Amino acid sequence: MERISWNQYFMAQSHLLSYRSTCTRLTVGATIVRDKRIIAGGYNGSIAGGVHCIDEGCYVIDNHCIRTIHAEMNAILQCAKFGVPTENAEIYVTHFPCLQCCKAIIQAGIKTVYYAEDYKNHPHAIELFEQSGVVVEQVPFDKEIFQTFAVNQ
Repeated sequence: MERISWNQYFMAQSHLLSYRSTCTRLTVGATIVRDKRIIAGGYNGSIAGGVHCIDEGCYVIDNHCIRTIHAEMNAILQCAKFGVPTENAEIYVTHFPCLQCCKAIIQAGIKTVYYAEDYKNHPHAIELFEQSGVVVEQVPFDKEIFQTFAVNQ
């Protein structure tokens, strides 16, 4: 039996996390990994205990939902909350990070970004990743992998 690759494994984790998203516009998941171990995960949604988009709709200003905390930020904040270092970690995200998440990723010391889908790839985010020496790689993900490996077990 063929094993799933590390990149597909961690990307699958991010896609699984995205199913917890409470955003009705786009579901995103993020997994932070260090030394082939998951250290945090996040999805886009409201603050803990807050009103969710699935309950009252998105709160959109300038074409952005301001109610939502992005998946990457949730994962980074989880590390901060529990004292887990992110220096030299990798992050797997279902979609290319926005400009604000790009800056947070860089400041957190994350060295590699793997993403599955392009999504409004901001030119300045790309430039900042390059300037900071953050490696960015697209890892297309086939959701059929969930069924393929579940059936073969």
